[in-house]
Amino acid sequence: MNAFFEILDQIAEFIWGYVGFVLIIFLGLYFAVSSRFYQVRKFPQILKSFLSGLGSRNSSGEGLHPIKVFFAAIGGCIGIGNIVGICTAVQIGGPGALFWTWIAGFLGMLLQYGEVFLGMKTRVKTPSGYSGGPMHFLPKAFKGKWAAIVVAGLLCVYGVEIFMFNVITESVSSNWNIAKPLAIVLLLGMTLFAAKGGVKRVSEICSTIIPLFIGVYVLMSLWVITQNIQLIPSIFKMIFTSAFTGKAAEGAFAGSSVMLAISMGLSRGAYAGDLGVGYTSVIHSESGETNPEKQAALTIIGIFFTIFLICTSSIFLILATGVWKESMDVTLMVQTALSSYFPYMDIFMPFFLLILGYSTIISYFVVGVKCSKFLSEKYGPILYYTYAFISLPLFSFVSPNQAFIVMSLAGAFLMIFNLLGLFILRKEIAFDTVKEISPKALKEI
Repeated sequence: MNAFFEILDQIAEFIWGYVGFVLIIFLGLYFAVSSRFYQVRKFPQILKSFLSGLGSRNSSGEGLHPIKVFFAAIGGCIGIGNIVGICTAVQIGGPGALFWTWIAGFLGMLLQYGEVFLGMKTRVKTPSGYSGGPMHFLPKAFKGKWAAIVVAGLLCVYGVEIFMFNVITESVSSNWNIAKPLAIVLLLGMTLFAAKGGVKRVSEICSTIIPLFIGVYVLMSLWVITQNIQLIPSIFKMIFTSAFTGKAAEGAFAGSSVMLAISMGLSRGAYAGDLGVGYTSVIHSESGETNPEKQAALTIIGIFFTIFLICTSSIFLILATGVWKESMDVTLMVQTALSSYFPYMDIFMPFFLLILGYSTIISYFVVGVKCSKFLSEKYGPILYYTYAFISLPLFSFVSPNQAFIVMSLAGAFLMIFNLLGLFILRKEIAFDTVKEISPKALKEI
């Protein structure tokens, strides 16, 4: 089995290090230049609209509140992937991996914008709301329904978040002395409860959890970073230097090459921000907003939170405290870094990971359910739930890295399909169709 996972890891590393690099960099640069760096020009306006929308009500009667949909979408991004998954980038690829994560985030803002824009534009009305995403716009790009079937199938695999499930059950059982089988059963039950309520219930859960997490985690991280403020210049130097030269062995760190830093940075950044996988497009298509640009613009705020706030905070924590050079399970890195400055982290951190990982698992899970229904209204959900209830407990007893390899590989294939589709349909993605997004206009949605 180890040899099998090594082969899968090599395939994923090749796709992210070569194919992913080309697609994300060049397609991202194309959208950045053609939109005149929309993510920079419009960021203040988009942020203002987002803040105004926090207090608005959805009065359209159709679809879900745009901001609640936003939180449901980033509920699948902000969590263990930003705390544990992103640390594997530095553990394997060295500090320079963070630079490539930033590149993935900056260019990925427009790639995700394009996904959501096309998802909103091609979505269809259903009895329960809307159905949208890559399975609706990719057939137009690839001239055939086969593309929809392939991407929906891959999203079903991606929707069963075995990596998050693995980390949560391990963290809870080891820190709280709870038998792992019991932790598995409880988490499965909680997942089923949320999934039964669909995107609406998930959006309510995530809009309650995520804002609190962002505030608490960023403040704790800033406190630790300020206590090591003298190290910040050398950390930045190490990040930018090793991004282009690799990193020699140091402490328990085995050393890395430039290509490994690129592969780890792009793949973990894409995973943390769900860049190019189409998941975000499915969620945002449930919005009651009628203008594709308004809803798509919110993804820029989402990437800012996930990549530039949370992922960066996690990496700076382990770099500033030197934890990244120690030989330890990646799930304990941030916990160890924080425990030197805050008490009871062995209790607090597992609870943190449980809540955030739960929001990710349920967000992904409902997307998988929607995709399974797209494939077959009658048999799709049955097969999907069967797969989920077999694979989630099974992968709870393997290495977290092995579970991550499966998710990374599924995400890699999704990225290829979605980004090639974005390239083919690039002329249909519009920027600046809304000249001004005022608070008053947002309240009238």
